[in-house]
Amino acid sequence: MLHTRLTKFLQEELAIPTAAIELAVRHREQTPSLLPMILWQYGLVSLEQLDKIFDWLETA
Repeated sequence: MLHTRLTKFLQEELAIPTAAIELAVRHREQTPSLLPMILWQYGLVSLEQLDKIFDWLETA
């Protein structure tokens, strides 16, 4: 499942805290495909990390 793999990537490769991911997941119900943008919008990832997430998603 892509969501599970993305969560693992966020935690292991970018060291995003679980609480930050859970916050974004709660808000993504309105826009399911925008989890990376939600993380960025709330200041939970940097632009550099956001780029890495999008790069990862392109190959996932």
